[in-house]
Amino acid sequence: MTDKSQTSLEAGPEQVLYAKVLRKGMYLGLVILFITFAIYALGIIKPYIPKDKISIYCAMNVHDYLYYAKIKDGWSWLGMLRYSEFINFIGIVILAGVTIICYIAIIPVLLKNNDKLYATMALLEVVILGLAASGILAVGH
Repeated sequence: MTDKSQTSLEAGPEQVLYAKVLRKGMYLGLVILFITFAIYALGIIKPYIPKDKISIYCAMNVHDYLYYAKIKDGWSWLGMLRYSEFINFIGIVILAGVTIICYIAIIPVLLKNNDKLYATMALLEVVILGLAASGILAVGH
């Protein structure tokens, strides 16, 4: 017996849009990572921790590192963007946050296609990921 039901293997418009946004965000994040690493490695901008002292801190756990380096945790790195090792975080944040942008981008497409359930799930995903990134949902550390 043959199965009469046909399953489409073509990506829907929201999947294509998600992939396009993800690709552009990934490339942007990687380019920024390469540029900011070059700035750090070439010494164009002064680092917070001198390169000759970095090996001391690398052996520490995160708690000790933050304590001895006198760095606050959380989003305090935004106030330290004048130092070369902290500008690297910009690319990392883009790579980590591009998923949120992807979900935001597909919500109008889902609503246009009358996929209210998936649009609601995408919106909830944006809210949850946004709350998690903000630190509001932080547990532990």
